[in-house]
Amino acid sequence: MNPIPSFDLSRQYKLIGDEIRTAASEVLASGQYIGGSVVQGFEQQFAAYTGTAECVACNSGTDALFLALRSLQIGPGDEVITTPFTFVATAEVISAVGAKPVFVDIDPQTFNLDLNQIEAAITDRTKAIIPVHLFGQPVDMTRVMTIAQTHNLWVIEDCAQATGATWAGQKVGSIGHIGCFSFYPTKNLGACGDGGAMTTNDSGIAAQLRMLRDHGQKQRYMYEAIGVNSRLDAVQAAILQVKLRYLETWNIQRQTIASRYHDLLQSIAGIVIPQDIAGGQSVWNQYTIRVLQPQGESAPQGQNRRDRVRQQLQQHQVGSMVYYPKPLHIQPVYADLGYWTGDLTISEQMAQEVLSLPMFPELEADQQEQVVYALKDSLAH
Repeated sequence: MNPIPSFDLSRQYKLIGDEIRTAASEVLASGQYIGGSVVQGFEQQFAAYTGTAECVACNSGTDALFLALRSLQIGPGDEVITTPFTFVATAEVISAVGAKPVFVDIDPQTFNLDLNQIEAAITDRTKAIIPVHLFGQPVDMTRVMTIAQTHNLWVIEDCAQATGATWAGQKVGSIGHIGCFSFYPTKNLGACGDGGAMTTNDSGIAAQLRMLRDHGQKQRYMYEAIGVNSRLDAVQAAILQVKLRYLETWNIQRQTIASRYHDLLQSIAGIVIPQDIAGGQSVWNQYTIRVLQPQGESAPQGQNRRDRVRQQLQQHQVGSMVYYPKPLHIQPVYADLGYWTGDLTISEQMAQEVLSLPMFPELEADQQEQVVYALKDSLAH
């Protein structure tokens, strides 16, 4: 059997490599490497794709979140509610602007924020909510926006893993006040390097974002704020323009792969498979199962059943990933916030159970069958 990686970009490149090389060569020949018509063209196309009035490109998904908070003047003394079960960037940017991350536990069915717990976490210092559309699964944005409007809060959507996902027929990133996207290569829409973008329907916010990403200037050498250098370069914008044309096809392929996984895995004991949620359409950046610890079985020191299964999969030459093995609220960097193990029990449990199986648009049916065979065998050990 041939090895099956958890993710494989080389197959995508074989399909569109000629277009990528042509687009990059045209930028190189133009001599316009920063800004210019190629970047502006991508911003317009991505705004149209997400159904928003404005798109502001930047150099990473992390910077997108950071600039979003800055544009809303969130800083020292403020609190921002988010999930502990996410990549560190979501909380890191809250700290970076001087605000305090407030962690709310997650829903074990979706791995997203437990919306029933948000209001209890709101204080007179709360300024925003950052819901994360984790693994491509959209958050119930209808409820999030209702809570936000009731309490006069900003909503920044972390769409890093969910480009193209929808809630109630609207693309993620078009529902909150600002949508933040990552174009890291493993994302559904990935650059050949780092990249990011912010979407909004508010022209005033868009103007602030553009100023902040370019050293705080609206016109050259006239600085109105302390900004940063966070520009998407033209080569990456050109590559993203090419890939954007294929994104819907790739997302449909991911949905087909997810459905096939559902069919192949639904009768296997000892795991919980992810589900679509009513009102939402996932784009399956990851296909993440839960590997359950048998009742009455204590995990060996430093290793649970999920970890043993993952090791067995490696012996079958099947790749897998664990996102995220230690929730943010109990990471050393956030020890000063006063959270303890046991405070957010669902996040802590999911961190011990989640396992992401191979997922990329070019994954073939026989490879999925190989993955499932290996998983069954691994669970039996």
